[in-house]
Amino acid sequence: MKHSFLTILLCATSLCTQAQDTLRTGKIITNAQMVGIGTVNQLDTYLSPEEYKGLELRYLSHTIRENGTKFSRELVHQSHLAYTKNRADNNQEIGGAYNFQYNVLYELGKWDTSQGSLKVKAGGGIDANLGFLYNLRNGNNPAQGYANLNLAPTIAANYEFRLWNRPFQITYEAQVPLVGVMFSPQFGQSYYELFAKGNYDHNIVLTTIGCAPSMRQMLTFDCTLHHTTLRFGYLGDYQQAKINGLKYHTWSNLFMIGIVRKFSITKIIP
Repeated sequence: MKHSFLTILLCATSLCTQAQDTLRTGKIITNAQMVGIGTVNQLDTYLSPEEYKGLELRYLSHTIRENGTKFSRELVHQSHLAYTKNRADNNQEIGGAYNFQYNVLYELGKWDTSQGSLKVKAGGGIDANLGFLYNLRNGNNPAQGYANLNLAPTIAANYEFRLWNRPFQITYEAQVPLVGVMFSPQFGQSYYELFAKGNYDHNIVLTTIGCAPSMRQMLTFDCTLHHTTLRFGYLGDYQQAKINGLKYHTWSNLFMIGIVRKFSITKIIP
């Protein structure tokens, strides 16, 4: 009886398996995990009138989700840590930040040539940032916090080609925030006054490209070696603002390296 039951179960499983099929949904996910190192120039007049220069380490996760149409979604996560010194080399600052971007891009066109193909996309979405900067020598106001949310258009272009019978890809992407909101204390206002005493003084400020002209751009080169796609690139991140009597800027220039993975999603249907 046991053998008969197992035989019937195996036959039923085989029939169900044969009755199933796979359906390609057209969804393709391309994810790049990258790390970078480079130089950074920082200024925050709430903490010091001096510029600080040093090194920055950054992690970046870049994901493109395509669904078989001209529309695609982009998700970007970034986190970075910076260590800088002033010109006199007698004080240091430590800063860190997290950035999240969600964009919807539309394919404007695709042009095929004898050497490869060029694809151009444009769109936009949200750009959110949260961070801090700590001055090691300040007594009354040793730290500054950052928080802002922007609406930002994005443009991207990638060129795919083959050389020496191997696939390569060059991609350029740029983002410019147009309008948003930013947290900032007033010049001379302490965090104790703001949070302990509740002395609000226009600390949530509307920002535009006029008072906060910022930009991110990234140029990357993909190549495949032994079934692994490597990505090398340059990231320029220029964030700045002039609000509430204060000036801020963080200018970063980084060399990036990482691994690219591509997934296609399929469904099993009866």
